[in-house]
Amino acid sequence: MFSDDMRLIAREMVAPGKGILAADESTGTMEKRLHAVGLDSTEEVRRQYRELIVSTPELGKSISGVILFDETVRQDSSAGVPLRKVAEENGVLPGIKVDKGAKPLAGSDGEKVTEGLDGLRDRLSEYVELGMNFTKWRAVLDIAAERPSDYAIHANAHALGRYAALSQEAGLVPMVEPEVLMDGDHSLEAAEEATVRTLHEVFAELAKQRVELESMVLKPNMVVAGKDHPQQPSSADVAEATVRALKRTVPPAVPGIAFLSGGQSDEDATVNLNAINQLGPLPWQVTFSFGRGLLAPALHEWVGRAEKFDSAQQVLAHRAELNGAARQGNYESVLEHA
Repeated sequence: MFSDDMRLIAREMVAPGKGILAADESTGTMEKRLHAVGLDSTEEVRRQYRELIVSTPELGKSISGVILFDETVRQDSSAGVPLRKVAEENGVLPGIKVDKGAKPLAGSDGEKVTEGLDGLRDRLSEYVELGMNFTKWRAVLDIAAERPSDYAIHANAHALGRYAALSQEAGLVPMVEPEVLMDGDHSLEAAEEATVRTLHEVFAELAKQRVELESMVLKPNMVVAGKDHPQQPSSADVAEATVRALKRTVPPAVPGIAFLSGGQSDEDATVNLNAINQLGPLPWQVTFSFGRGLLAPALHEWVGRAEKFDSAQQVLAHRAELNGAARQGNYESVLEHA
């Protein structure tokens, strides 16, 4: 069932100096992002924006893979080349988001579970034919009074395990994304406790469902205090709490950990990633899989103007290089304006 190809792809995804770009916003999320900069969310505008991303010159120097949305996989560049092939020709592995979003969890008090398992095997077969190399599935858990509940953690971990097993069956590397949200006013200690509980259950389910750890990538949250907490921790505190949580839960057989930015500012996500890598050597490759943290500056530079296409790509390439440096523990704030 398992192949050397999957193990190789998993290692390529977390190659030294590189990270993974999350350009897989759903149509609804993309509409919010575009409206925020004064653009209508038409299919053509979304196509132009995603072409800007995957065709950024030398993107492959700092980006190993790009997570795409289903719409993007089926779109062509202005020159008539499938966008997934544009990414490949740019040295970037194309991957695909396959979950159907978080929905209310029956029998819970407002918690959520990610759906999308129905028909997944057939969808994965199509994505193999479309040239995808890896997949992604996101689960979300929030911290509040008596949250996340054991029930919500288990339901989401079970779905992540089923998704990962189906992906590997199809020959695709699963990115397993259990996100403990930073919404709220919880402490760093509460975030660490919730993250440890979540990751323990996720890896228990992956083991039960016979997922090969060498052929997957983990995409977790960093351990940060809630964004409304009055005492925000330093990057050193974030790094120590994050590494402690990971060492307690993530087997060393996992080739790499690619953090989500989770609503952190562009610079905060980079600084925290750098601090985590400075605690190395670690049992795994530790990198990034940022969306907003990489793409927001480029979107604000472009805002749909053809004459800003090249400069927006330069902004994206620069942000990717900064995170590539942080992924090695070599980031310095002076590089922001280099």
